[in-house]
Amino acid sequence: MTKRYLLGSWIFVGFFFGAAISTAAQDDQAKIRVTVNLVQLNVAVTDHKGNYVTGLRPQDFAISEDKIPQKIATFEEGNEPPRNLADATQADSELVTENVVKATPTDNPAPTGDGAQATINPYSDANVFILFDTSNYMYRGFVFAQDAIAGFVRSLQSASKVAFYSYSRDLSRSAPLTADRTRVLRGVRSSVAGDDAALYNCLLLTVKDAARITGRKVIVVFSNGPDNASLVPPEDVAELAQSTGTVIYMVSTQQAQLEPISTAVFERMSKATGGKAYFAKSWKDETKAFASIRDDLAHLYSLSYYPQANPNRGWRTINVKLVGKELQKYNIRTRDGYRLQQTKISEEDVAEAGSGGGSK
Repeated sequence: MTKRYLLGSWIFVGFFFGAAISTAAQDDQAKIRVTVNLVQLNVAVTDHKGNYVTGLRPQDFAISEDKIPQKIATFEEGNEPPRNLADATQADSELVTENVVKATPTDNPAPTGDGAQATINPYSDANVFILFDTSNYMYRGFVFAQDAIAGFVRSLQSASKVAFYSYSRDLSRSAPLTADRTRVLRGVRSSVAGDDAALYNCLLLTVKDAARITGRKVIVVFSNGPDNASLVPPEDVAELAQSTGTVIYMVSTQQAQLEPISTAVFERMSKATGGKAYFAKSWKDETKAFASIRDDLAHLYSLSYYPQANPNRGWRTINVKLVGKELQKYNIRTRDGYRLQQTKISEEDVAEAGSGGGSK
């Protein structure tokens, strides 16, 4: 592929939405910045007793980014079909990459220039990644934890896709993302315990895998103890999860609570991404924790918006509020911001997109 051809061509890439691509050649490699204009939010609304508040409408929510008011583009409650409320134009877009690691090409080329519209539904599937602690902390209660995870997998709605990963010092992708529950359950039952725990190293890799997937992205971590082998700080993992729109739920045990630092980290990480942390005292509590996560996923409001012009190229703060006096008494849980993620795509990626190949 020549440099002239790269500079004179447009390639449409869809990853939740329409995107325009600008290219530049340097050292015989094309550098591409993808125009991304959709930010996704998963929002839980509860009353003072922790009960889910249902039946809210798009006009009941107000979203701001760096104090700039935003207009809701799509709205979905629980497992109901999403509603498209607004379209994007290339005139509104920014040359940034947000919520994306690799774009996925579409079969139908999009119009370029002003007036190009996004038509891809970002919430067509729920994608759940389960990350199971198989370190030497798990010698006790291993089978009970497997039973709780297996029950959780069976309970998820049929539209959901599930991946099962396990970790000790290294990450094992036992069952890649699939709608085949049998394959996932086989991965759960074949896991064995042993070796040190590198939770944050392996969780970072899981977040990166989730970031490549369209739709709602959730990671459910079962950990029976602290991290004693990672090189990656948990703050980096939490920030990447926030920036890619990935919700993290933590299910842990009394063993992890023996180290107060781990307890605090689990709570901060889950809260920052819009998830929750659970600390089970028994195997029955583990089952209840997974049931709670299943219910949470079924009651989330999924909102998205196309960011208004914003010169900030660093961390952007998101604020979601309920509109009206009657709704002020309710609590909101969602991620509180994101950092713009820069993506470089090589000439080989451009060729693959042009030929209709899938993302790597």
